[in-house]
Amino acid sequence: MVTKKDTMFIGFMLFALFFGAGNLIYPPELGIQAGENYWLAIAGFIITGVGLPIVGVMAISLSGTDARALGDRAHPLFGLIFTSAIYLSIGPIFAIPRAANVAFEMSLKPYVPMVSSSVNMNVVLLIFSLCFFALVYWISLNPSKIVDRIGQILTPILLLAIVALAVASFLNFDSPFQPPNDTYSSGAFFEGFINGYLTMDAIAGLAFGIIVINALKERGVTDGKKMFTETFKAGAVTAIGLIFVYASIGWMGAKMATTGSYENGGEILATGAEMLFGSFGGLILGLIVTLACFTTCVGLTVACSQFFSTTFPKLQYKQLVVVITLVSFGITNLGLSQIVAISVPALVFLYPLAIVLMGLAFLDRFFKGSTYVYRGALLFTLIFSIYDAMVAIGIEVKGLESILSIAPLFGEGLGWLVPSIVGGVFGYILDAIKNGTSSTNASSKRVS
Repeated sequence: MVTKKDTMFIGFMLFALFFGAGNLIYPPELGIQAGENYWLAIAGFIITGVGLPIVGVMAISLSGTDARALGDRAHPLFGLIFTSAIYLSIGPIFAIPRAANVAFEMSLKPYVPMVSSSVNMNVVLLIFSLCFFALVYWISLNPSKIVDRIGQILTPILLLAIVALAVASFLNFDSPFQPPNDTYSSGAFFEGFINGYLTMDAIAGLAFGIIVINALKERGVTDGKKMFTETFKAGAVTAIGLIFVYASIGWMGAKMATTGSYENGGEILATGAEMLFGSFGGLILGLIVTLACFTTCVGLTVACSQFFSTTFPKLQYKQLVVVITLVSFGITNLGLSQIVAISVPALVFLYPLAIVLMGLAFLDRFFKGSTYVYRGALLFTLIFSIYDAMVAIGIEVKGLESILSIAPLFGEGLGWLVPSIVGGVFGYILDAIKNGTSSTNASSKRVS
């Protein structure tokens, strides 16, 4: 039997999995840019940054399997490629380097100019990341329970620090909201919705879902309906925590619009902490965030190494740890702003596919898991995902744009939504025709 304490524990565990400190950089930046339209923008951000990750976990609980098995419903090759892309995104390509950069931005970068104004910050980042990933590599080779134990201590401390930062900002920052920039002047909700992709938590939810399932199974939950209900309860606990964090630090960013210009959300948080608590307070927050980022990086390195070593038995775990650490180290030195920029094309490509796959998991019983429905919906979505990724890279395809722009919500970045439904319906009709033909042929054989 799952007790309320168990629900809270699993909810906090899921919160810790999603609450990579890298996610702290986006809401403050959204707040500064959205200004007077902040509440509309943060509402859209919360749907994709909080709602979809929980939906992803629940989708996995419905299937009772993992992300790859869910993707296999369309085709085994799709399941392999899509799941591999998920792990690469939440691992060495984006999430790990981003977390390492946030650690640098929050703990060391603000204080280097105090020592010397002539220091090359790129060299400082290189040295910092070299030490950081050397430790990540060492711990990842034999993680044991150290990440869990440190995480159980650091996550509550980090959350308390964010609460203190939020409360202090509510009490001390009284500047009025500024006019929104061009991006958020119209369609602020949809812009926030798309920016929620950057947390990467929805695709991470598809990978983390199996962890929640196993945690509930250990507590005796075997019934599918009960599994879904308990996952929903734990997800609600996680959602409350994430909504509070995102809304409060986003609000702080909106209130800091008049204090200067900032390169990224990490700078906003670091400056805000120093303004509210002084150099010592900012340093303490930076150290807490750094330790949290470190445990996140170790956890993701271990998860990715385990996934690829299991999927491709010829690849050894220790070899993968080396490769993932080196790739993460290299990408980290591109800098936080550059990492955020290069992650956008990949995320606008992956997110629509992930959202459609989640939706299909919820509707699976209505179309009896038809492969045609999965393929139709995902194929139509894929066309728009490829186009959006090309636009994000800077490639103009005017001929294709004139065709795809017919789709509703195209201008808001959600042009894939209606076509995915249409593709699913086509798949359903095709499945019915195929099954009808098969039944007719079988009847004819019996008559003859």
